[in-house]
Amino acid sequence: DDLDALLRPWYYSKSLTDPINTAADKWNLLPAFLRVKGLIKQHTDSFDYFVDIELKKILKANEFIFTDDKRKWIKFVDIRVGKPCRIEDARAGYVQTEVTPNECRLRDMTYAAPIYLDFIYPRQAGNVRKTNVLIGRLPMMLRSSKCVLKGRSESEMACLNECAVDPGGYFIVRGQEKVILVQEQLSKNRVIVESFKGVIQASVTSHTANVKTKTYVLLKKGHIYLKHNSLSEDIPVAVMLRAMGVQSDHEILLLAAGNDAQYQDEFAPNLELAALEGVFTQEQALDFIATRLKPDRFASRRQERTPKQQALEKLAGTIIPHVEVEGMNFRPKALYVAFMTRRVLMAMNDPKLVDDRDYVGNKRLELAGQMLSLLFEDLFKDCVRQIKGNMDKILKKANPTQEFDPLRLVEQIESRITSGMERAISTGNWTLKRFRMDRAGVTHVLSRLSYISALGMMTRITSQFEKTRKVSGPRALQPSQFGMLCTSDTPEGEACGLVKNLALMTHITTADDEAPVRKIIYILGAEDVTSVSGTEIYGNGAYIVFINGTPAALTRQPKQFLLGFRKFRRMGRISEFVSIFINHHHNGVHIATDEGRVCRPLIVVEKGKSKVTARFLESLRKGAMDFDDALSRGLVEYLDVNEENDSNIAVYEKDINEHTTHLEIEPFTILGAVAGLIPYPHHNQSPRNTYQCAMGKQAIGAIAYNQFTRIDTLLYLMVYPQKPMVTTRTIELVKYDKLPAGQNAVVAVMSYSGYDIEDALVLNKASCDRGFGRCQIFKKISMPLKAYGNGYTDRLDDRDPSNTRHRKIGKDGLVEVGSELENGDMYMLKASPINQSQAIPQKDQKWSPMHMSYKLPDPSYADKVMITANEANTTILKIQTRQTRRPEIGDKFSSRHGQKGVVGLLAEQADMPFSDSGVVPDIIMNPHGFPSRMTVGKMLELVSGKAGVLTGKQEYGTPFGGSKVEDMGSILVKHGFSYSGKDHLTSGITGESLPFYVFFGPIYYQKLKHMVQDKMHSRSTGPRAILTRQPTEGRSRQGGLRLGEMERDCLIAYGASQLLLERLMISSDAHDVDVCQGCGMMGYNGWCQSCGSSRGVTKMTMPYAAKLLIQELMSMNVKASLQLADEFPREE
Repeated sequence: DDLDALLRPWYYSKSLTDPINTAADKWNLLPAFLRVKGLIKQHTDSFDYFVDIELKKILKANEFIFTDDKRKWIKFVDIRVGKPCRIEDARAGYVQTEVTPNECRLRDMTYAAPIYLDFIYPRQAGNVRKTNVLIGRLPMMLRSSKCVLKGRSESEMACLNECAVDPGGYFIVRGQEKVILVQEQLSKNRVIVESFKGVIQASVTSHTANVKTKTYVLLKKGHIYLKHNSLSEDIPVAVMLRAMGVQSDHEILLLAAGNDAQYQDEFAPNLELAALEGVFTQEQALDFIATRLKPDRFASRRQERTPKQQALEKLAGTIIPHVEVEGMNFRPKALYVAFMTRRVLMAMNDPKLVDDRDYVGNKRLELAGQMLSLLFEDLFKDCVRQIKGNMDKILKKANPTQEFDPLRLVEQIESRITSGMERAISTGNWTLKRFRMDRAGVTHVLSRLSYISALGMMTRITSQFEKTRKVSGPRALQPSQFGMLCTSDTPEGEACGLVKNLALMTHITTADDEAPVRKIIYILGAEDVTSVSGTEIYGNGAYIVFINGTPAALTRQPKQFLLGFRKFRRMGRISEFVSIFINHHHNGVHIATDEGRVCRPLIVVEKGKSKVTARFLESLRKGAMDFDDALSRGLVEYLDVNEENDSNIAVYEKDINEHTTHLEIEPFTILGAVAGLIPYPHHNQSPRNTYQCAMGKQAIGAIAYNQFTRIDTLLYLMVYPQKPMVTTRTIELVKYDKLPAGQNAVVAVMSYSGYDIEDALVLNKASCDRGFGRCQIFKKISMPLKAYGNGYTDRLDDRDPSNTRHRKIGKDGLVEVGSELENGDMYMLKASPINQSQAIPQKDQKWSPMHMSYKLPDPSYADKVMITANEANTTILKIQTRQTRRPEIGDKFSSRHGQKGVVGLLAEQADMPFSDSGVVPDIIMNPHGFPSRMTVGKMLELVSGKAGVLTGKQEYGTPFGGSKVEDMGSILVKHGFSYSGKDHLTSGITGESLPFYVFFGPIYYQKLKHMVQDKMHSRSTGPRAILTRQPTEGRSRQGGLRLGEMERDCLIAYGASQLLLERLMISSDAHDVDVCQGCGMMGYNGWCQSCGSSRGVTKMTMPYAAKLLIQELMSMNVKASLQLADEFPREE
């Protein structure tokens, strides 16, 4: 196993901090962690949670369908997801052979598994149970527990034509790879206090199975009110508390303000307000609220309820619905409202107590499982409604012709669930009526430019924040993102700081059960908060214990409570992802078990000693232990952002003191998978690392082991990818060295020829001849043979040997594999039936040829030809074309430090400088790229790479560690080179020694996908747009090159009026019109329509767009008349 090879202690030059005893090898926890969690695992974990647990929960919530006839009903018993299979197998009910993801990609199918349902319904003889009824197909996430690839060895993967290194975690829908990106949301069911336009308000978004609403407690004109959508006006808080059964003024005062005299004074006016409204009892309060309820949109047909009952139901079910009311016991809800009120009072006194929306602890990340669960629930509820409607329809008939058959009704919903799931994933539009949720762009096509671009996409986080708003808050790098989100990997431009990436060791939690946590709270001696009076709640040293934001208990020894709780977690009595922390500002102990929190593992430190010992690491290395053992033994634990704030974390073992609670596993894990490829990033200026994160995804390399069995729309492959001489830990952990994207080039840093100005590179022509920077480009041509209503389908014609354009085509009407396609060559002789609707005999049908010809300017080769059929049994023809390109002037290259440049010159090897040992550089780079950019990491890479070449091993440029410059320098000296990496060069042109030393050595260079051949464009005459008669736009439409407003301003400044006329009219859209000198209107054929005569009608030339504007203005009743003057007036 590659990871085992990784685990051998080869790391000879330890790090920047040498004297470390056991923890020198503590990074061994990293590969062990990445086996069970991290990077892609959160997607698969979340999906598995949905398939195994959420589906059953959704079924349980909607298990009964009752009809109007009480004797007829359906009860759903169980729901299961099978193994992925083809649609024909799913309907037949048995699977002949497994379907592989690769087959789905090639055949444009959906990689999906059947969903089976068991249900019971009544008959005369007794209840009947139906099992394994197919109700739809669920698109299956690759590498999840039900996937064909789960747990396969590398050789088994190869038999399935799948790549063992491919991350998985995406879906294949209609042949396209789709990723559900991680979505960032504000956390649900938590109180957030913010100052909004000077108004202090505490808001909570409650999310339960049925409703999603937002409740506010806000300060308005010195009084505190509760605001909610279902209320027509804001209700004073004192009235609200009274309606919830808190009767006495004294108790209301204590619950909201506690024993603090200042708070009591500030809250007192609210009690007076309630008295002014004449509200003294619960009854009066309910009457007060009942008159301010908005009428229900869906008024129920049940018996009319009194306004009081309506008010009570609203309080129980719609206002703060996530705090449940059991048996009309409103105490927990009253406490919650009081708690929100108290937070507002505190924020009035101390502005520091306002929450920060951008703080990572207040955020939740939604994964594929949660998104699919919302979607499935919506579809399932729809289907249940449909089944009930159909059942009622059948039972309404006095003498039903067919017997009541639920099986048929349940089977009818199959296509609805299948197409609903498929449509959502393939379009990325999540539209749920229940939650008024309408999101676009949830899914994206997996970017397969390079292996790293696919991996980077799996760890990407998008927020629902509008990108156009110029707000710096959400975009800034927050201190709370340390270790959770990558500090460098974010795009430039409008999405900067809004699109983020997960760090290397981040895990996103799934939901855990609250019940065991509640038990443990009471075991640790906390008392139930509902049975406690207001005096005790805010008594001295009393802390409220919140579970997921809901008050649950009261403790008087928060410190001991915390320690006890953590002990239980380390013993494994409760889930390792439950977090607990104390907030001393508002005397609360917060426990979180909800899904979507970001957390990361840290080593536990007790009594100043790390609990991970050399002995444990030894057994980890031998494979006797794994990461889960470290967890269950309490050596390592997961902390989320809130709990991190409660901890004291040392980075290295030497930093541990008596207050330290945890130790970092490795400091370089604060970076993500993409930024981890950069060697020595801690020596670069920060934006350079950000640039490399963007460019590393555009580098051409290898994309997967199965890259030659795929037919992708566009595939870039490097002909000779190499693994980098200077590697990092992350490169080995994410297997970049198995699928690299770049080559080690020998670089001389000097100026040469003047073709290297502004970052241009001079390439050695001989290196390009030997394959440096050479790449292949594969493109797909796909064509379905359509079937028509009368039973005819498109067909392929025979070739015509006499036609020269058919010479590349084989007997079957398709291009032969390996033949060269040039512009105008035919590659497919498709023909369509002329009559597509009436059924007519074969001999009468006429066919119209629709022969396809190759349109691109540069020739390419037919690499593969494939004929297959998709799920709808439509024949699909796919042709893959191949082009090999060598580097040319204008192609873009980049090193791993954000130093990008285009090729400025391909120089002959004879003219290039060479070193004393006869080495000629592959690339010459201008030294002006260094001073202003401060990419010292690039220099260190050169020195380390040179030392590695001499010793024959890869050096390490791991962030905050790696091979040290002094060691590298001494290796160079030992092998007879200069300590600083500079060499003596001889000019290839004159043969004389160069009068200076040149910085000379290997640097890893990436070839980027931006090539001159794809961008080059010019035009003389060509197509025009129909409406404006101006040249079209864009390279693909042979468009013109636009002279824009700013260029026009330049020409005006020069006074070049004839050039302006030529560019903006003659070469663009000159048009002759007839104009009447009398009225200034346009006429035609020498006749003026408005004057009704041909006198004074002359011809003139104007831009067609101007003529169009005048006519469009006329259509709006605006007359633009043309005043004519003779261009060359005659001397009278």
